[in-house]
Amino acid sequence: MKAIQSPITGGGLGRSAFDQQEVDAVAELLCDPDKLWRYGEGSPSSLFSKEVAEMTGSKYALTVNSGTSALACCLAGLKVGAGDEVIVQGYTFIATASACIDVGAVPVIAEIDDSLCLDPADVERKITPRTKAIIMAHMQGVPGRIDAVRAVAKKHGVAFIEDCCQAIGAKYHGKHVGTESDAFAWSLNYWKIITCGEGGVFFTNRDDVFLGGFYMSDPAAKLWQSAYGEGMAPIPDFSRGCYRLSEICAAVARVQLQKLDGMLQKTRALKKLLLSELDTPIHYKLQHVDDPEGDCGISAALILNRVEDYEPFTKTLAEEGLDVGGAAYQNAFPDRHIYRYWDCLYQDIKGSPQNYSWNNPLYKGEPNYHRDMCPRTLDILSRSIRIAIHPALTEQNIKEFALAINRADRAF
Repeated sequence: MKAIQSPITGGGLGRSAFDQQEVDAVAELLCDPDKLWRYGEGSPSSLFSKEVAEMTGSKYALTVNSGTSALACCLAGLKVGAGDEVIVQGYTFIATASACIDVGAVPVIAEIDDSLCLDPADVERKITPRTKAIIMAHMQGVPGRIDAVRAVAKKHGVAFIEDCCQAIGAKYHGKHVGTESDAFAWSLNYWKIITCGEGGVFFTNRDDVFLGGFYMSDPAAKLWQSAYGEGMAPIPDFSRGCYRLSEICAAVARVQLQKLDGMLQKTRALKKLLLSELDTPIHYKLQHVDDPEGDCGISAALILNRVEDYEPFTKTLAEEGLDVGGAAYQNAFPDRHIYRYWDCLYQDIKGSPQNYSWNNPLYKGEPNYHRDMCPRTLDILSRSIRIAIHPALTEQNIKEFALAINRADRAF
């Protein structure tokens, strides 16, 4: 059998969908340079913010320059800062943890479960009197156990933030992921479902949280508050970073947003076809998906029963021509999607830069970071195989994927 990996290489779904529409949007903007100013009438970033708020059903959306910045806005809006702890999962891009450090908080790393997302039981174990928020990251378009983790947050009176940077367009029980939490974030990075190269969006339904995040995004935000509604109750402002997105990027993002539904309609159908073609598993189980209908459909994960099965299983897949994405833990290069490679956590704590959050005198905890602190996460990832699903794939490609998996599962 010839190789049957995805015909698209490099970048996320949106990158491969670039066409003349994005080119025209940028050219049109450059012909009207007054719109290059964020707070000018008809600026692309302001329009994009309104469009994504309407699409997701959120009261507020603020376009910023990255998903990391969007998470920092979520945290700042919820008054998370020095002395606070934020629980994050051990399998997510390092930005989820670095956003906590950016606002002065200390990330606490929790285990994942077979959803490849936060384990609600370990979240409960990691709660302390210093816990101010929980961030749940939905990896590769698949929402985690949202209801269960939200229940833990509610029980302990802490904020619940959803990192939807890899799950743009995902839904949970019919609603866009994040919309029923305190705040959530998107990324428009090159590798994401839709992209403008770099960018992000901060969302919330709360006036106070929005203003706090807005102030975080712009050192002169107070001057432009009227652009987001005169009726909002003011809160003390502060001057922090500058996270404004380039209007050129925003123009591209607006075009990408129009393509989102079509891309996800295709990937969801392809994933359903793949799952329907798989035989009853022998050596693996499928990743747990709390709400299959809301899954973006951009990936399918197999979790092998034993780590010893990983090499023969993937070897057989390769012989069948299926080039799969193994879990980050099995890769030969450090992958910043797994906590073990977040090197900044493993230096001498006392010798680390003074502006690191755990060195702040307001922090009364004792950080104990080490590379084996989440053994279940490492175990699950060492047995996981990720199948990427791209809208450019055909139904025949997907049937060949399933055939290769079925053969590999019965080859040893």
